[in-house]
Amino acid sequence: MSFLAATGGTLIGTVIPFLVVLTVVVFVHELGHFWVARRAGVAVSVFSIGFGPELLGRTDRKGTRWKLSAIPLGGYVRFIDDANVASQPGEKSSDPGAFQSKGLAARAAVVAAGPAANFLFAIAVLAVLFYAFGKPMIAPIAGAVEPGSPAAEAGFLPGDRILAIDGGPVESFADIQRVVMLQNGVELAIDIDRSGTRLTLHATPRSREIVDGFGEKQIVPVLGLRQTNPTVELRSFGPVGAVREAARETWSIVDSTLSSVAGMFSGRTSTTQISGPIGIARVSGQVAALGLIPLINLAAILSISIGLINLFPIPMLDGGHLAFYAIEALRGRPLPERAQEIGFGIGFAIVLGLMAFGVLNDIAKIASG
Repeated sequence: MSFLAATGGTLIGTVIPFLVVLTVVVFVHELGHFWVARRAGVAVSVFSIGFGPELLGRTDRKGTRWKLSAIPLGGYVRFIDDANVASQPGEKSSDPGAFQSKGLAARAAVVAAGPAANFLFAIAVLAVLFYAFGKPMIAPIAGAVEPGSPAAEAGFLPGDRILAIDGGPVESFADIQRVVMLQNGVELAIDIDRSGTRLTLHATPRSREIVDGFGEKQIVPVLGLRQTNPTVELRSFGPVGAVREAARETWSIVDSTLSSVAGMFSGRTSTTQISGPIGIARVSGQVAALGLIPLINLAAILSISIGLINLFPIPMLDGGHLAFYAIEALRGRPLPERAQEIGFGIGFAIVLGLMAFGVLNDIAKIASG
């Protein structure tokens, strides 16, 4: 009985919040493709949330089959001339609603609309949250300085307020973590306020294993500044200010993600930060336990991540299609079908490999406690 209770608790507390958040974000992404496709005169045969066998669905008056499928880890919009759910071009069709019959600009707009919808959704959600509840931020004040840490070696003292890092303003403790996480082994010039006196200290972050707020172990660069009794400052915004701050926050997440990816290639950032569906599900459950507002905030962050990842120039993703279109624009004609088939095969292998790597990371984190 205890096993059944634990299983039920895991389902309600982890799996369901994850699926709800993912379904919303995927629906927004696919709706972006669908909305622009319809306006470009492209006939859509299927709008699916999930992959695999259909669980339930209906066909609208324009012939689009809207369905919920058995494997809830993504979704797709399929046009009448697509060869598969990855929108690989199929045989040429004389149907005026065929996607491949449209001009280059129209096809690019349809493909780019998915990620664009994710970004707009995130900005809208964050703007509503900032306007309705304000933006709580932990003041960038050093509560404690770990002995032997880069911060201690640089001369930081408890009570120092960080004002800027390498000239970039710091408004919250999260801003410090965001910058430091991407600067392993790089000396930083840090402006602080110490009892009304402005000073500049120099510190070089070093990597070590930490346990984050969700109990996950990660290897990340740190300075050695800790919060003991955090001071929470609430910033309020009007309608315009909320939208502006939401756009700034969205760009900040995009910038941090791109810098993190670049850091992985250069070796400055650990690849343990890559998570798969298990890790995302665990975080979703932990955030859901904090309340509805944090879960909505997570949906906005996940929407940004999915929008950005889909723009990577990997065949099979939206960015891969856009890369093919860029080549088509330069050549004046599409790539040969064989080249596109090879590209999609390589893209599929890359996506599958990244998913497997993320799952292995998730399992390793669970195994290590």
